[in-house]
Amino acid sequence: MPIVLTAILAIVAGGAIGYFVRDVRGKQIAGSAEARAEEILKKARAEEDRIAQEAKNREQQLLLDAKERAMKIIEDGKRELAFHETGLKEAQSRIADRERRFDETLLDFENKKTKLEEDKENLALAKTDVAKLHDEAFAKLQSVAEMTKEAAAEVLFKRIEETETDAMLSRIRKMDQISEDAVEAKARNVLSLAISKFASSQVVDATTTFVDLPSDDMKGRIIGKEGRNIKTLEHLTGCELIIDDTPNSITISGFSPVRRQVAKRALEALLKDGRIQPAKIEEAINAAKQELAKDMRKAGEDALYELGIPVPSIDPKLVAILGRLKFRTSYGQNVLQHSIEVARLSGMMAEELGADVFICKKGGLFHDIGKAVDHDMQGAHPQIGYNIMKKFGFAEELCYQSIAHHEDKPRTLEGVIVKAADAISGARPGARRNSLEEYLQRLQDLEMTASGFPGVEKVYAIQAGREVRVFVQPGVVDDLAAHNLARDIAKKIEADLTYPGEVRVTIIRETRVTEYAR
Repeated sequence: MPIVLTAILAIVAGGAIGYFVRDVRGKQIAGSAEARAEEILKKARAEEDRIAQEAKNREQQLLLDAKERAMKIIEDGKRELAFHETGLKEAQSRIADRERRFDETLLDFENKKTKLEEDKENLALAKTDVAKLHDEAFAKLQSVAEMTKEAAAEVLFKRIEETETDAMLSRIRKMDQISEDAVEAKARNVLSLAISKFASSQVVDATTTFVDLPSDDMKGRIIGKEGRNIKTLEHLTGCELIIDDTPNSITISGFSPVRRQVAKRALEALLKDGRIQPAKIEEAINAAKQELAKDMRKAGEDALYELGIPVPSIDPKLVAILGRLKFRTSYGQNVLQHSIEVARLSGMMAEELGADVFICKKGGLFHDIGKAVDHDMQGAHPQIGYNIMKKFGFAEELCYQSIAHHEDKPRTLEGVIVKAADAISGARPGARRNSLEEYLQRLQDLEMTASGFPGVEKVYAIQAGREVRVFVQPGVVDDLAAHNLARDIAKKIEADLTYPGEVRVTIIRETRVTEYAR
């Protein structure tokens, strides 16, 4: 028990001692922390004072800099203001000087105007005085001469006529001769320049076309069994196929270049295909016609390109009609080539004479456009061509060229130029051949004569006009009527036409029946 008590006391005493020591140690630590805190606070205050001083110094420096910039801006502004004020003063001085000069000029102008008005009044008075003096002098002259002005003029002219008639007539004749010589020389110069600038080769078209064969054996296949192939070709094309002893060649004869071209192309296609029979012949001819239509359009476009006329400016239908002239001849001369030649010559002469080059060139190209369709329409080709160009919206001065080239005295300079170019193109040696045109006209007359009878479907003049083949409608003309029709056509040809030898009239009546097995 005493041990326990001793232990307890020892523990209590130790705790008391520990608390005392801790209290003393705590006070020491607290005093040390307060001292450190005071020191830190002093340093913080010192730093704050330093920062505040630096900020104050920086603020003062910024204020100084701002004041310097403001002073610089003010100085710059003052200098610029002074510069503008100087310029303004100079401008005001110049304006004042101009106003002064303007006032002086205006005053001078007013003085001159006043003087001119005075001079005008004086001139009017002087004119009045002169007129008065003239009237007085004229009255005195009439009084002295005892005749009027008209009577004096009549006496004077009569005396001149009596004494100077021969001299005046001689002078007039001389002036007329000089004018005619000058005009003729000018015309020769213009024509020679135009002709020398343009040289065109021209070959007279023939009425036959040759087709080359791979071998003579093909002649038999072209003729066909009992001649049905060659008859079909001649029937559908209106041309005559001449198969003679000429090796590897067949001659296509006909007055129409279009028909000959169709026959040639169809025959070449059949030779290439190898199958020659009536059905294939009909297909080949239809294909040849379509291909020929494309070639006509291309020929028209090529003519426009050659002359420098924009193709889009011309209606495509009119371009196709123009291309048809490639297969039309006039006295053996190709009409499309002739039209191009006339256009070029017209343009050259228009440049020399100062006329409208565009109207002359375009009018020269289309001056014979009526010949492309004159077989299908009634009337002369100049009027037909005029109507065609009117229909496609050409100007009146362009349309007139179709008529002008056949008038004795065209009413416009362009019409005279186109007429002259047409004559130059047609009159060149070798350009035309009258006998060919007369021959073609005879064949056309034969076909037209036979076409006028009822029931006639197609008419073809072949063998150089020695035979006319007439295809009739089987439902309208029977076998008995065919004999009568042949006799009537022959009598009409005898009565209306002139021809050498005799003309054979052949009536062909064919009934074709087609049925399909399905």
